[in-house]
Amino acid sequence: MAHATFQVGDLTAVIGDNDAYDGRRYGYNGIHRLVHRTNPVSLFEVAGLNLEHIFDGDQDQRNLAADSKIFFEPRNHPMTLAQISESEAELHQDATPNFQLESWTRFKLVAPHYIDFSFRCMPHQHVFRYDYIGIFWASYINAPENKSIYFRDAKGWVQYCTQEHNDESTVRHTDDTLKLRFTEVPQQTLYKNFSPLRFSDPFYTGYFGTHQWILMFDRNDGIRFSHSPSSGGPPSAPNPAWDFQFIIPKYEVLGKYGFRARAVYRERCSRDEVVKEFQTWRASLAK
Repeated sequence: MAHATFQVGDLTAVIGDNDAYDGRRYGYNGIHRLVHRTNPVSLFEVAGLNLEHIFDGDQDQRNLAADSKIFFEPRNHPMTLAQISESEAELHQDATPNFQLESWTRFKLVAPHYIDFSFRCMPHQHVFRYDYIGIFWASYINAPENKSIYFRDAKGWVQYCTQEHNDESTVRHTDDTLKLRFTEVPQQTLYKNFSPLRFSDPFYTGYFGTHQWILMFDRNDGIRFSHSPSSGGPPSAPNPAWDFQFIIPKYEVLGKYGFRARAVYRERCSRDEVVKEFQTWRASLAK
């Protein structure tokens, strides 16, 4: 099964693996299309919550000058999609050829406008040169008028829009002191270019016309936000990328690692309501 359509509450989502179909290019997974009952235009240009990169700071970097198949390994290795119910699906990817990382990504639509998202992974070999595992997701947003994302720091709300691709493109948590090692190469990547900004709460939001996307996480540790104004094109390209990372600083072979997140796609709301969405969801996790 390459893809399946789910309709719950206000949302209709097409969730799929890397396979090509109906004119789609091979190599984009996650949510292929997401529409709201009151907006027929998809939020995503090609995919959202797309498992894009696995990185160790060395093999991915050295591959940038070659065919980029290691750099984009999750997009190049097959996945399988299982429909669990009328509202839930899971993507499974066997251990990838280079990084030997197996993963499971689950999506569950929840009325009226939520997508619960969980990720689990298991490394099968000691192949990460600098002893950490980096994982990166991309969401290609469909030509919003405002390319920014918004998050909170210790003093309040921050607007964040990078000037060009790979420019101060990663925001870390206030308490994130982890310094990742990268083999020096001339090519740049989003995840090794850092903004001086810091987030205090693990969520961000962005606007799509009269609607709003909110992405929130169950933890601070290991979570980093990333942004591109152009999804890799020139700054004038219309589709920004609202991305994130999960960093595992130390790992054990056959150990299991993961996190939970909730996406919200709803009609625009106040900043107080965004905070309430986050607080309500986080409180529900403790029950």
